[in-house]
Parts: sequence; C-alpha cells; structure tokens
Amino acid sequence: MNTLKTTVLMALLMGIMIAIGSAFGGRHGAMLMLMISLGMNFFTYWFSDTMVLKMYGAREITEQEAPQLYGMVAGLAARAELPMPKVCIVNSAIPNAFATGRNPSHAAVAVTTGIMNALSPQELSGVLAHELSHIKHRDTLISCVAAAIAGVISMLANIAQWSMIFGSSDDEDNGGNIIGLLATIILAPIAAMIIQMAISRSREYEADKSGGEICGNPNFLADALQKIEYYSLHARPMDQATPATSHMFIINPLSGSRKTFTSLFSTHPDTGERIALLRQQAAAMGK
Repeated sequence: MNTLKTTVLMALLMGIMIAIGSAFGGRHGAMLMLMISLGMNFFTYWFSDTMVLKMYGAREITEQEAPQLYGMVAGLAARAELPMPKVCIVNSAIPNAFATGRNPSHAAVAVTTGIMNALSPQELSGVLAHELSHIKHRDTLISCVAAAIAGVISMLANIAQWSMIFGSSDDEDNGGNIIGLLATIILAPIAAMIIQMAISRSREYEADKSGGEICGNPNFLADALQKIEYYSLHARPMDQATPATSHMFIINPLSGSRKTFTSLFSTHPDTGERIALLRQQAAAMGK
C-alpha cells in the first residue's frame, strides 16, 4: 500500500509538470515536460547517491579509519539482510544523518561528525538502523526523484513569475494564458511541496518502526531523536543543507522554531509523535 501511494504521488508530481508545460506551450509544452520528468527520473536513478554525497562533502571511510562506526553499520546491515553500504562522514558539528542510493546494492549511509560526538553507541545504532531501513525499502531513490521534480516545478514557477513581470505585450497573440501562469506561480510549488511532504512523512514513520526492529530496541532511536531534535531547534541550520534535500535527513537540518509558518509544510513528521510511537513499539517488544 505504501509503495502504491508513493507511485500515485510521484505520478501527481509528473502531472503537475505536464500541466505547467501545457500552460506555457500547449501540447508541445506538455510533451516537453513529460520528457524532462522522465529524463530526471533516469538521471536521478543512476546518479542520486553521487550527487547528494558530493553536495554535502561526504567522505567515504574504511574499516581501518573508523572501526566502531564501520562495524556498527556492518552488524546492522547483516541483521537487516542488506549488502554492506558505503559508510560516509560529513564534516558538520550539527548532529544528523541520511542515506542515499538507487537500490540496496548501490547505497550509502552518511553521518555527521556532530552526531558521532552527541549520541551514545546505542543511540547511534538506532539512527543507523533507521537509515538502513530507508535503504531496504528503497526510500532513498523515491525521495531523490521527488526532490528533483519538486525542485524543477519551483524553478518553473519562478520563470513564470518573471515572464509575467517582463512579458511582451503580444502575449495574447502568442496564446499566453494568464490563469495558467498564475496557477503555475502560486499553486504548483505548493502542490509539489505537499506531495513531497506526504512521501517523506509516510516513509519516516515506516523507517522508524523498521529501524526499531533492526537495532533491537526502539528506545535507542527514540532517545537519539530527542537529542537530535534539541540540537536542530537550538543550533544553527547545517551550512550545506538545502530545502530540496532536507527531507532526506533523519531530522530536518533546516529546523529553527516549530512555531514558524514553514513548519506547516515540513517534510518530517512531528518528532514528539515519532518518539511516542517508538516508545509504544518498545513497550510492545518488552523493552
């Protein structure tokens, strides 16, 4: 059901792109946007892990360089029945982590230097189990594709905005559609954000539950989320973080105060609710 829902949501994102293309250029514009969205899906499939890791300056490490971290990932991957992913470190004092890759055989788990210092080994195992769960259920590919398409929709909305401001006087002769442009500027980015949010939030709940099972005690992950959330609310955002990729992290790296308007469109579920569900899961497991 979760896979079906994600497929439908991704189709809606592509549909928004096609509608934008139609508003700009009729049938030819719609066909162009269809081809662009398919091309993005292909490019993201093959290069998503490389793009994201380079964006955050993640450095792949060996077992000799960080034996405790590497060994922890190896043990958890074996429990999850996954191939050993790349293990990477991001040089950032802000505690956080993410996973990326097109499939379990081509995946990477990245943690910041901050999270390695802030969490206990048990808490770090909960975080790593959460990220491995994303890999196991192929969430990493879906989230990258959603981010790419949503980013293009936002870019097209900006182009439409400038075309309205500096558009030529013969718009009507060229078939310009003021209503379509307004919808592109106002509604399309909001729709893309909501769809991206829906994909991310549903996946986070599933990864929390599965991660709790993989690490053996959901309380490990619950305690880790509590600490990471505190840092995210009281420290500055990650320097490298962008809105397009923030949903890939275990906690939103752009968080400030929860009481801002932008929190209404957060790509992450409420952390308190996530922790409560993990505590319930732990109690059911007798932990």
